[in-house]
Amino acid sequence: MTKLLEVKGLTRRFGGLVAVNNVSFGLDAGHITALIGPNGAGKTTCFNLVTGALKISSGKVFFEGRSIENSPPENICRMGIARTFQIVRPMRDMTVLENAMVGAFSWTKNVGEARATAYESLESVGLASKANATTDQLTLPDRKMLEAAKALSTRPKLLLLDEVMAGLRPTEAAGVVRVLQRLAEKGLTILLVEHVMRIIMEVASTVVVLHHGAKIAEGSPKDVVSDPKVLEGYLGTGFHG
Repeated sequence: MTKLLEVKGLTRRFGGLVAVNNVSFGLDAGHITALIGPNGAGKTTCFNLVTGALKISSGKVFFEGRSIENSPPENICRMGIARTFQIVRPMRDMTVLENAMVGAFSWTKNVGEARATAYESLESVGLASKANATTDQLTLPDRKMLEAAKALSTRPKLLLLDEVMAGLRPTEAAGVVRVLQRLAEKGLTILLVEHVMRIIMEVASTVVVLHHGAKIAEGSPKDVVSDPKVLEGYLGTGFHG
């Protein structure tokens, strides 16, 4: 079965530093995959390479069987790959709905179409009731979900979420988990960077582990948390999944 996204030998060098070192993995359509590892492991760099924000030193990236490495970010977005960023930066002089509409303008110039799609995206993440609010009225969880809504408005087939639950309380994170599960149930493929293993165990069907830029493990959450290399390099030998 063809993977929706397939990364082969992905490598990125910054001078003498190898930030991502010969990483390979694939994503099955309609599933949630977690990309984990300690800070500096290369997770966000992988996101930047897949989405065209950084040039690849070597390796290949295939999306729906098509080679996309080093394509411009706007082209990759139009192909169906969207992402969020660790630091949320809503456009403060615009409403919540107008913020979400920005993503829709990647594929349409029709304001009515953009507005309708943006509203659907806000509904998907639980923000429809705040569509006309200003962004300074939003809580941190709301701002995180607004970033997801902006990405969803591009009509992606694959959504890359970079630490979308960072800084959230457990009850707030649980609400985000439910949103992600609903999106996956509707057929959206999600690649998620996350540090809280409890969340990963709940939402991910597959986990890819990076350490010092290299992949050290890949498999089900249950298998990964019992892998000696993962315990030594990331979770700690005292971890119990």
